[in-house]
Amino acid sequence: MKKKPVIGADEAVEMIKDGDTLMVGGFMGVGTPPKLMEALRKSGRKDMTLICSDNAMYQGDETKATGVALNVLARQFRKYIASHIGLNRETQRQMMEGEAEVELVPQGTLAERIRAGGSGLGGFLTHTGVGTAVEKNKQKITIDGREYLLELPLRADVTLIKAAKADRVGNLTYNAAARNFCPLMATAGNIVMAEVDEIVEKGELDPECVVTPGIFVDYLIHPDGERE
Repeated sequence: MKKKPVIGADEAVEMIKDGDTLMVGGFMGVGTPPKLMEALRKSGRKDMTLICSDNAMYQGDETKATGVALNVLARQFRKYIASHIGLNRETQRQMMEGEAEVELVPQGTLAERIRAGGSGLGGFLTHTGVGTAVEKNKQKITIDGREYLLELPLRADVTLIKAAKADRVGNLTYNAAARNFCPLMATAGNIVMAEVDEIVEKGELDPECVVTPGIFVDYLIHPDGERE
């Protein structure tokens, strides 16, 4: 396998265009790539769709904002696909005032839609959401007398994730809860960028510890923001 390009965050976000669909890893900011998100905010990109577990935390104090919250404050997204926005006042405001669309998805369903997108599946059936607002505009299928919703796969133009270590060919390991949505999202992006804390040589990672195989990763973001 060829070595992956190692680039800085500013160079990485140059590949992101206005209107793109982004997947961003993380759960309340754990597993969200901070340098990439900062560079994205500074880039001024707009009208994007964000697929993320949640919109992290913003309660009115920017110094305490986590995860994608500063990008939400910068109004870079026209649509959010997430399982939870309850701790981000700005997302709620944008939704209530019609500035952005919010598609709330049960968390397990969100994960499975991403997995389906990464696996090349046309969708899957789930009973979750039947009889609730979640079923609006979705096809229902009855099997053995029980109703299921057909949930469609999710993919992204660009996926941004955070990992602990990478080797030169892009194999990734994660620290604890940072593993959450990142491995799934790595399979479902047309371009996958991994911000890492450390880059080691090929063969230095224990194969048993590799969570994301390098074949899914297109670019590594250097810990010091440099290009190699």
